Amino acid sequence: MFATLLLVPAYWGIVIGVVSVASDKPDAPAAGPAIAFGLSLLPFVFIVLAFLSAHPRAASAVLKAMGLTLLVGIPASAIAPDAITGLVAGIGAGGIAALRTDEYGAWKARALGVLAVSIYAFLMVRLVPDVTLLLAPTLPFTCLGVADHLAERRREQAEERQPTESP
Repeated sequence: MFATLLLVPAYWGIVIGVVSVASDKPDAPAAGPAIAFGLSLLPFVFIVLAFLSAHPRAASAVLKAMGLTLLVGIPASAIAPDAITGLVAGIGAGGIAALRTDEYGAWKARALGVLAVSIYAFLMVRLVPDVTLLLAPTLPFTCLGVADHLAERRREQAEERQPTESP
């Protein structure tokens, strides 16, 4: 929750900067400071996510999260001609690395969750852009929590189906 709350101003800074760059108006605000503000907050978002989730190697997880954010976010922004899809995909991918996993590791479920939410953002930005613009910063980390919950539930159901051995 705290990571999502910190993500909101970072997200808005990046979006304001991107809109300023795309604006044709001569009185549009400078894009550089807004984008720099948003990008400078992102490491702190991942620091909060890693340390508050008690990641065993939080510092290296934050570095991996930043790398994954760029590795996934830039191509996603290039494929989808909007900034929102790339932000959701990149930050969600970074969240996979920053958020502590259980002993079973649910990275596949998390990756599917980020993919699903990125496709959702891609579609919704074309259908209802105003709502999606407001909803987007809540998507990346929420999908990770839902993916973890579904993976745990699936694992519990598989354990219940296995016959128990009696001595």
